[in-house]
Amino acid sequence: MTQLHDTSSRGFASDNYAGIHPEVLAAIAAANGGHQVAYGEDVYTAELQRVMKSHFGEQAETFPVFNGTGANVTALTSLLPRWGAVVSAKTAHINTDEGGAPERVSGLKLLTVEVPDGKLTPELIDLEAWGWGDEHRAQPLAVSITNTTELGTLYSVDEIRAISDHAHSLGMKVHLDGARISNAAAALGVPLREFTTDAGVDILSFGGTKNGLLYGEAIVVLNPEASEGLTYLRKLNMQLASKMRFVSAQLIALLADDLYLRSAGHANAMAARLRSALEAEIAAGRITGLSFSQATDANAVFAVLPAGVADTLRASFRFYDWDAAANEVRWMASFDTTEQDIDTFVAAISRELAV
Repeated sequence: MTQLHDTSSRGFASDNYAGIHPEVLAAIAAANGGHQVAYGEDVYTAELQRVMKSHFGEQAETFPVFNGTGANVTALTSLLPRWGAVVSAKTAHINTDEGGAPERVSGLKLLTVEVPDGKLTPELIDLEAWGWGDEHRAQPLAVSITNTTELGTLYSVDEIRAISDHAHSLGMKVHLDGARISNAAAALGVPLREFTTDAGVDILSFGGTKNGLLYGEAIVVLNPEASEGLTYLRKLNMQLASKMRFVSAQLIALLADDLYLRSAGHANAMAARLRSALEAEIAAGRITGLSFSQATDANAVFAVLPAGVADTLRASFRFYDWDAAANEVRWMASFDTTEQDIDTFVAAISRELAV
């Protein structure tokens, strides 16, 4: 097939825009050829179980799935009875960007909390964690957090442990949406287990697509006593891949040789380069009208621009408005973002905002 796109084109809209990491593409090719038993009874999915256990503990059980929405909905469904509800940040992906899938597909009730930085705390959870035994209220039986958050911020190990301890003391279970879990691990500088299994998380959605996979995520059960029925729910929610070896092979490539850290760490570093370069421009008095609206803890930069500037920049660089009314935008770095990409973008922003 003739290549249809310009491979030199770069944008800052989403880490989903990036292609497949060459090591992941090689893993897909290596898993090809011959026959393997379908629906997960293949040697690659068996090896993935071993690899995930090495990162999350021997009790961990892994269920490869197609995508993040499927991972989140299926994982949460396995935690809750029909009358259960999930406490989450109002900005959480399960609330804002999954088309109502938790409610429509699983019948879950989301109890959302306003958060200034994307992060829940025990005190914020308590705003919705009440009413047990009240037949008129959906029962709050799980908490869902995201690391890194939808606002690009980072939970520390201690913050996750405090949430887990509090939730468990209330009889609630804890789900972690790890669409960008690799970026969190790279930013925290600790093993995956330290801010998941050891911090009391019961189940997580392990993200791969935003970090160089073609497609594929995984549900990882960290506390087998907390989750029930995933063998059946994965099929019921249309997340059971027949040729599962190709999902598993990608995740193995990501995890087996610390590719997840190398790729995510690079993306984080590129976001930090973008922010620090613009901060230097502001400090030197060369540009005006730009401010930052969130901490840059990983690979996302949230900024506020003067009216009209975002649309001008988008003529050359694709990125999204986060809050159009406030002129707030989001810039994302990816595993394949280069220093030159950042420097070119900074130069374009500086031209538009020059004093």
